Amino acid sequence: MNGPNALTVSRILLVPVLWVSLFSDLNRWLVLIIFLLASLTDLVDGWWARRHGLVSNFGKIADPIADKALTGAAWIGLSILGDIPWIATFLILFREIGITIIRLWIVDSVVIAASKGGKLKTTMQIVTISFFIVFASYDIAIINIGLALLLWVSVAITSVTGWNYFTAMKPFLKSRQK
Repeated sequence: MNGPNALTVSRILLVPVLWVSLFSDLNRWLVLIIFLLASLTDLVDGWWARRHGLVSNFGKIADPIADKALTGAAWIGLSILGDIPWIATFLILFREIGITIIRLWIVDSVVIAASKGGKLKTTMQIVTISFFIVFASYDIAIINIGLALLLWVSVAITSVTGWNYFTAMKPFLKSRQK
């Protein structure tokens, strides 16, 4: 267990903390801090692993699972609370779970690095979730319009980058079938 992997594990361990905090009477700003701290571990663990040559097979598998567990818990929790429409959560999770399954299936052949679009997607999802954590309970028209815009831009970016990622993986998927 190296430092970057420990951060990945800490992100997984923060998922139930986030989940419980979303449904508690905890101030939403504190919930945001929990979410952002967990999200920050994704940025730090990847940088640390690459910078110090600590990339591991465990990290290649656990990191994307930790990412999807964190954001997935947030999307589902916010939908249960009625803050985010289920269709948006479904579209995002469909992409995330589908790409993760394909990634795990071909991980022994190739690891496709995150593209700029994938990094934009992750950033957009973190920003969107963050704004919903704090502002979804406000019943102010301009805030509601802003949240809706953020949400559907996030869904669009997630969908487009999912398609791009799938297209990039097609040759590896075909070679797995042979």
